Amino acid sequence: MTFGEQPAYLRVAGDLRKKIVDGSLPPHTRLPSQARIREEYGVSDTVALEARKVLMAEGLVEGRSGSGTYVRERPVPRRISRSGFRPPTGATPFRQEQADGETRGTWESNSAQAEASVAVAERLGIRPGDRVMCTRYLFRDAGEAMMLSTSWEPLAVTGRTPVMLPEEGPLGGMGVVERMAAIDVVVDNVTEEVGARPGLAEELLTLGGVPGHVVVVIQRTYYASGRPVETADVVIPADRYRVAYHLPVK
Repeated sequence: MTFGEQPAYLRVAGDLRKKIVDGSLPPHTRLPSQARIREEYGVSDTVALEARKVLMAEGLVEGRSGSGTYVRERPVPRRISRSGFRPPTGATPFRQEQADGETRGTWESNSAQAEASVAVAERLGIRPGDRVMCTRYLFRDAGEAMMLSTSWEPLAVTGRTPVMLPEEGPLGGMGVVERMAAIDVVVDNVTEEVGARPGLAEELLTLGGVPGHVVVVIQRTYYASGRPVETADVVIPADRYRVAYHLPVK
């Protein structure tokens, strides 16, 4: 194979992908069988199989037990708006995660004390093994699972205070900024790092994806005078949502 030449399985996958994108193979259409691909493209069974694996990993097709492989319905991506740091306005967790004032949704959560992992400890500026409050959220829009969030707060900051449990107490269900303000911790900055990776099996099961689907991961950390007081991983299915940032010009 010369420099720049694609392997045969990628060339086959590319041609099939083009047909899916341009509508020649519309949603719910059965993908050509392995034997048909072999004959049409003059390739081996191994190449035909690998090409189908590529399309499945990209989320363009799905296997149906005993029936074959079919083109998946391609969702029209919806927008998740984010605006970075916002002042204490009584934001609920759902509003905290989205900047769009018109957005309405529901969430489920559970909190439990845990020991900070090495990665979480580094993000919070604490020692591995220090106690943190870990809260897991599942956000829904019109009943559809759309976003996961796992947050960690150092108990050295919130422990034995009315806001130790994010979803309980007098400020239960409010945003980080307002909860921290109630214990005289003034949040003045937030950072977000955006990346992408294949979704974990349990994430995709909850969010309604299939193995191989990519998720957007936002690593967010709130600071008070340079000290991290909360960090979170927000996970969003990349095939159904786009993340839009609205940042004020100062």
